[in-house]
Amino acid sequence: MENDITAQDTDHPRPLTHRIALVAGATRGAGRALAVELGRAGATVYVTGRTTRDRVSEVGRATETIEETAELVDAAGGTGIAVPTDHLEEDQVRALVERIDREQGRLDILVNDLWGGEHLLVGSVFGKKSWETPLADGLRILELGVRSHVITAALALPLLIRSDAPLLVEVTDGTAEFNRRYRENLYYDLAKTAPIRIAFGLGEELAEYGGAAVAVTPGFLRSEQMLGHFGVTEANWRDATAQEPDFAIAESPYYLARAVAALAADPDRAARWNRKSTSSAELAKVYGVHDVDGSQPDALAYFQEVRFDGKPGTPDDYR
Repeated sequence: MENDITAQDTDHPRPLTHRIALVAGATRGAGRALAVELGRAGATVYVTGRTTRDRVSEVGRATETIEETAELVDAAGGTGIAVPTDHLEEDQVRALVERIDREQGRLDILVNDLWGGEHLLVGSVFGKKSWETPLADGLRILELGVRSHVITAALALPLLIRSDAPLLVEVTDGTAEFNRRYRENLYYDLAKTAPIRIAFGLGEELAEYGGAAVAVTPGFLRSEQMLGHFGVTEANWRDATAQEPDFAIAESPYYLARAVAALAADPDRAARWNRKSTSSAELAKVYGVHDVDGSQPDALAYFQEVRFDGKPGTPDDYR
């Protein structure tokens, strides 16, 4: 299936040709798919992360690297450029931005998909009060999920505003509406709510440049890590519903990525989306895109209405 997803389609329209994008945090998951779909739409995509073929980050997964992501961007018809970057290190981010400036002269699309804190959640965070959570783990979650975003935006936006239509995409977990419900742990709640406010605030600042900032979220994401957690692959992911019935609402990373690529190609995106938070499902309905299986899952609606509010329904009702 991966070859079908990433292979170049010469008949596919390329509305982002000549556009320059940076996907910060493109090693795996949504970040990788976002880079591939921006490339499929014709963009030159700088992909960053901490795991390379020579070095593994604290996430501990050597199977996905930024070099591989860049190759997938190329295979989809774009131009992928891998730049190893720890976005908590200001000097590394400055060097990255300077390189894009030197090689391209501008930046049109910045996707902040920085995270890498999954290994801190199970056992350390979820199910624990804030004062029961190891402080070092909690602060690391805030560094990975908030500080990295702020550093990257602060250093990249002076280049981004050279674009005639600058776009900042903040990737998080949950919309502003969905995250009105407490996200189980204070540190995680802060880390996943902050990008929504970052998009809101920076949307105010980008408006005078004709730009837009929007926060986006996937639903129940079938990332490589999540598939590994359940011991399945993308080919047989439905087998995981025996362990977790709610996994039937899961979506591939390409669902969000296709939706964001459509948003990036929308000439009216600033008027439609600036300062807002939205989901893969909402964007898919607006732009008419589908997941790799042809469905349009709405995981947030399923969880809110069925799991939280008790409305009768099944995952299939929300696909």
